Amino acid sequence: MQNRTQRICYFGTVGTLLLLIVLCVLWELVLAPLRPGGSWLVLKVLPLLIPLRGILKRDVYTMQWSSMLILLYLGEGIVRATSDRGLSATLGWVEFALTCVFFACIVLYLYPYKKAAKRLAQQAIHKASNKASH
Repeated sequence: MQNRTQRICYFGTVGTLLLLIVLCVLWELVLAPLRPGGSWLVLKVLPLLIPLRGILKRDVYTMQWSSMLILLYLGEGIVRATSDRGLSATLGWVEFALTCVFFACIVLYLYPYKKAAKRLAQQAIHKASNKASH
């Protein structure tokens, strides 16, 4: 059973991932491509499509590793925001912001699962130590 915060974080995770996918496609094909008419850099969206299904299904494992994958886009966003000019720099800041929100939402969504896993691990250790002492 999910609480209200977890539901909000789930929708934040899904929403920012979808916005990031749209941003990357539009950025490299229409808004500020490296070359007129579009750029092969649009392929950077492909890794974002890999965890999409698992995130939509609320798969905890997929959410865990995608929280690390998103850091690549955080890095790209900050580099392009500070090194590009004009619209491309602005889009870099948007990418940076979206990845920050995604990361915060996914970590907050996963927190109760992490807490429960720690509790189960502690119980298992406690049971094992009780059996060993008898």
